[in-house]
Amino acid sequence: MKLGAVIITMGDRPDDLRALIDSVAKQDGDPVEVVVVGNGAPVTGVPDGVRTVDLPENLGIPGGRNVGIEAFGPGGGDVDALLFLDDDGLLPNSDTAELVRRAFEEDPALGIISFRIADPDTGLTQRRHVPRLRASDPMRSSRVTTFLGGANAVRTTVLQQVGGLPGEFFYAHEETDLAWRALDAGWMIDYRSDMVLHHPTTPPSRHAVYHRMVARNRVWLARRNLPAPLVPVYLGVWILLTLLRRPSAAALRAWFAGFREGWATPCGPRRPMRWRTVWRLTRLGRPPVV
Repeated sequence: MKLGAVIITMGDRPDDLRALIDSVAKQDGDPVEVVVVGNGAPVTGVPDGVRTVDLPENLGIPGGRNVGIEAFGPGGGDVDALLFLDDDGLLPNSDTAELVRRAFEEDPALGIISFRIADPDTGLTQRRHVPRLRASDPMRSSRVTTFLGGANAVRTTVLQQVGGLPGEFFYAHEETDLAWRALDAGWMIDYRSDMVLHHPTTPPSRHAVYHRMVARNRVWLARRNLPAPLVPVYLGVWILLTLLRRPSAAALRAWFAGFREGWATPCGPRRPMRWRTVWRLTRLGRPPVV
């Protein structure tokens, strides 16, 4: 299989970016072609042979990655699969690309692979980086219902069939939106503990817009993808879970502001998943109500 890699950057981590690109270049097998998208910042200091795209403004994570996809032809069609990697990540093992090729070749129904993210100093994987409810054992590979945005591989046939990431989301839940559409089209998603991306441990709330974006996009995700009877159930569960986590008063105000925004603003096209997909998600251990 021919592989490409999409990396988006805001130009603020040049050393990390160079180290990541070097780790991609060291992968076994055929070379992985790399495209770096400067999301509102020019790309500088990359090795020869690495293609770059400079965007005049920050399109957000999904918007930037969509530009990277199209750099490989419509729907990424110039390659068989694309790796999406955070610019402050690193592939510590040289066999990751070969493992990706083998996984896709051996399982024609496999559409997306989620890598294991590990802290480079401790080797530990945060629970939030295991994309399933039973996250206590990050070393257990399994079928899952979503994937990690900055550490994954996607078969480009999936992108051509169901479309790319929802650019209007800007940040948060764009992976689940794509995952649900892929599962509804009959594809499977695997979490693979043997495919590792090193990434420093950081809290998601470090982003100033985190709470608002998470809430707004949660509503958009439901409005776009769920059968109508499940929309209030799903959002009601997440209101309860948010309150149980006891965020600060400021975080809670931002969350509910985003929740209201999610109802008051356009969410993009609505394509509710089939009920058999709901059952499929349930059998995989994560019904689309949580």
